Amino acid sequence: MLVKTFGSAVFGIDATTITIEVDVTTGIKFLLVGLPDSAVKESQQRIESALRLNGYKWPKKKIIINMAPADIRKEGSAYDLPLAAAVLAASNQISSDKLSKYVLMGELSLDGSLQPIKGVLPIAINARKEGFEGLILPKQNAREAAVVDTLKVYGAENITEIIDFLNGEGNLEETVVDTRAEFYAQVDNNPLDFSDVKGQENVKRALEIAAAGSHNIILVGPPGSGKTMLAKRIPTVLPPFSLTEALETTKIHSVVGKIEKETALMTRRPFRSPHHTISDVALVGGGNYPQPGEISLAHNGVLFLDELPEFKRTVLEVMRQPLEDRTITISRAKFSVEYPASFMLVASMNPCPCGYYNHPSKDCVCGPGVVQKYLNKISGPLLDRIDIHLEVVPVPFKKLAEMDSSESSEAVRVRVLEARRIQEERFAENKGVYANAQMSSKLIREHVVLDEESHELIKNAMDRLGLSARAYDRILKVSRTIADLEGEASVQADHLSEAIHYRSLDRENWGG
Repeated sequence: MLVKTFGSAVFGIDATTITIEVDVTTGIKFLLVGLPDSAVKESQQRIESALRLNGYKWPKKKIIINMAPADIRKEGSAYDLPLAAAVLAASNQISSDKLSKYVLMGELSLDGSLQPIKGVLPIAINARKEGFEGLILPKQNAREAAVVDTLKVYGAENITEIIDFLNGEGNLEETVVDTRAEFYAQVDNNPLDFSDVKGQENVKRALEIAAAGSHNIILVGPPGSGKTMLAKRIPTVLPPFSLTEALETTKIHSVVGKIEKETALMTRRPFRSPHHTISDVALVGGGNYPQPGEISLAHNGVLFLDELPEFKRTVLEVMRQPLEDRTITISRAKFSVEYPASFMLVASMNPCPCGYYNHPSKDCVCGPGVVQKYLNKISGPLLDRIDIHLEVVPVPFKKLAEMDSSESSEAVRVRVLEARRIQEERFAENKGVYANAQMSSKLIREHVVLDEESHELIKNAMDRLGLSARAYDRILKVSRTIADLEGEASVQADHLSEAIHYRSLDRENWGG
């Protein structure tokens, strides 16, 4: 008897429906075809044990299983459940009437219990798109899938619950999540706040500008000056997720299995802070079976690279293209996948190996040329792609001892939101452009028109600092954001002057 069940394969961050065809006939062979990997091939042992321990049996006949389309590689143990259901139906041990209505996914333990799987959200989205009535999967994944409306999601703890449901002898409890209510209930839940930071008003101003225009920023300063503390609070002043952004970001994290069990939807912008020993593949994504890297996990959020010069040069250089294109394409001989990578880069570094170059009170003990060699670990093309370079100086004791709290993240976010609203209106007709940092050269010419005074100012800065054409564009983008924060329709000389000030690493006194 030939029976079909339906599963799903995640490719990139999207899912494809997999049709599992099982034919049980006279004979003794077991054949599994359709480009399965080792984990799929090993499913026979898991399924056989799960069925036997729950009162069912593996057919002592010839079993032919095809996983179509056969040219897509099937990976992982999540196909155990649809394979088991198909074998049971093909051997007339359960009813096959409901199988065409549902996508089934789940890994089986030897005792028949279901283990959680990865990529549930894209699977649920694809199931709705393909017109399936529902999705049956492990209970631990049910809330994650239930954010997709108009799709019935059933979570089960054991294969017997699913068998009873398919036979019409029992009911599975449908998991229902009010996506909007859950999203808005958690959207502002963040324990960190800018009011925790004493002093550093100039740094907070620069971070406000960076958040308002989604600009990349690098903080340079001695140990203990507060670089990491400040960076961790950037998400608190960024605009809250829109529901579309939340779904898009949750989808990426779902693919790599980084969604918490009780979480249905990500409500806070991601803040990814990989260690400096990370490999280039782990940062941008890839591997034999490509997975999203840290830059994609930071999509719609912040990627924080602490101690930037300590990262391997090859790791830093692979970020150059994603910083411009905001996507990353992983190519292999037979296929390529594209992951979104629209993130805000925040980096920090010491100015030299000892950490005290340009320190107001401590002497640098680095030898001649050492500072320049240290800074040269970061290439010019990468620094060009960072809009704001800012020097962070230590906070004096008097400031640290003050009892008054500084401006809260909520107050800063109000100004950031207003600036983002202005940009949203400005770029309403430009698809894929939401903030000033994403402006192309054409949009810069259109929205940053300089008067004679401003033109002379930027000309002198270019000549003196030896700035590249890309650095010139970055200064104009930052000046446009500063003008937006002040509610100005046009960029003035003082906006441009402040933007030029945020190019610390281009100045003559850096590097000796």
